[in-house]
Amino acid sequence: MVYLLTAFLVSLALTAMLVRYKNLHSRYTADSDLTGAQKYHVRPVPRVGGIAVALGMLAASLPLALREPTVLGPMLLIWACLLPALLAGLIEDFTKKASAGLRLALMAGSGVLVYFFLDARLTHLDIPGVDWLLGFAALSFVGTLVAICGAANAVNIIDGYNGLAAVVSALIFAGFAYVAYYLDDRLLLVASVAMIGAICGFLVWNYPNGLIFLGDGGAYFIGCMMGMVSILLLARHPQVSAWFPLLLCFYPVFETLFSIYRKAFVRRLSPAVPDRVHLHMLIYKRVVRWVDADFYNDKRCKARRNAMTSPFLWVFSSLAGVPALLFWQNQPVLIGFTLLFAVVYVWMYRALVHFRIPKWMVIRHRVKSMRV
Repeated sequence: MVYLLTAFLVSLALTAMLVRYKNLHSRYTADSDLTGAQKYHVRPVPRVGGIAVALGMLAASLPLALREPTVLGPMLLIWACLLPALLAGLIEDFTKKASAGLRLALMAGSGVLVYFFLDARLTHLDIPGVDWLLGFAALSFVGTLVAICGAANAVNIIDGYNGLAAVVSALIFAGFAYVAYYLDDRLLLVASVAMIGAICGFLVWNYPNGLIFLGDGGAYFIGCMMGMVSILLLARHPQVSAWFPLLLCFYPVFETLFSIYRKAFVRRLSPAVPDRVHLHMLIYKRVVRWVDADFYNDKRCKARRNAMTSPFLWVFSSLAGVPALLFWQNQPVLIGFTLLFAVVYVWMYRALVHFRIPKWMVIRHRVKSMRV
C-alpha cells in the first residue's frame, strides 16, 4: 500500500504543479488544436501528464529502497528501459512534429532494452505453430518488439476522452497486481501498484474536467509498461497462460487491430491516418451527444459530454478484464471470452455505425437545460 500511496501523492502534486503553472509552458506543451479529427476538448490543454505519471512511478522506489532493497535494482532498470518510449511521446507533445518513424524507433528502443536487460522475451503465445516459431531467437526478438510497440500505440489510440485511457490502464494494472500477488512476484506487484498510484494521481486532475492530458508521452509510457509486464509475467511464470494478459488488455488491443483492418482493408487508407470512427468516438456521437441534444454545441456542455463518454468504455472494457481475473488459470475459458469480446465489439460497432443504438446504452432520462 505504501508504494501505491507514494506514487499517487507524487503524481498528484506534480500534475497539480503542471496545471497551476501552465502559463509558463503552455506555449510548448498545450494541445491548441480544437478542430482536428480526434479533438474533443474546448480549450488549449497541457498534454504532458505523462511526466507526472513517470516520475510518480519512479517515486515508489524511495520506500522500496528501505523496505525491499533487493527489488530496487530491477525496479529502477524497468523505469530506465521505458525512458526511450517516454521520450518519443514527449518529443511529439512538445514539438507536434515528431515523425511516426522516429517515435516508432524510440519505442522499439525500449523494447530492445527490455529484451536484453530485463530478459523479458516473448517465447510463447499458447498457439500451436506460433510457439514453435517463437522458439527461434530472432522471431522471439521481433515478437517482443511488436508486443511492446503495439501496447504503446494501443493505449494512445484509446486516449480520446477524459479519463478513458487512464482508468482502463489502472484497471489492467490492478489485474496484473492481483496475479503477481498470487504468484508472490514482488517486482511485478510493486511495479503494477506503483503504476496504479501514479495514474490515479494524474486522474484527479484529468477527470472529469480535463485540466491536463496524458499526451503521447504518458500513453507510450503506460502502454510500454503494460506490454513489458505482460511479457515478464509470461517469462517469469511459464504456468501463466498467454491468453490471460491478452484478454486483460484486449479492449485497447482489439481497438487497435480493428482500426488497422478498418482503415487498411475497408477504407484503403494508411492506418496512421486519424479519423472520427473509433468505438469511443461513435459512443460520443451516437449515444452521449444524442442524449445531451438539448445543449447543441455549447462549449461547456461539449466538455461535459467528453467526460460522460468514458464510463461507457470503462464498463465495456470490464467485459474482458473481469473474466480474465476470474479465470486467469483456465486457458480454454480465457480463449472463449477473448473470442466473445471480439464478437460483441464488432456487433456493437456495427450497430452504432448504422444508428441502431443498443437499448442498454440509452440513458432513460432527459437532460435538463443548463444554459447560463
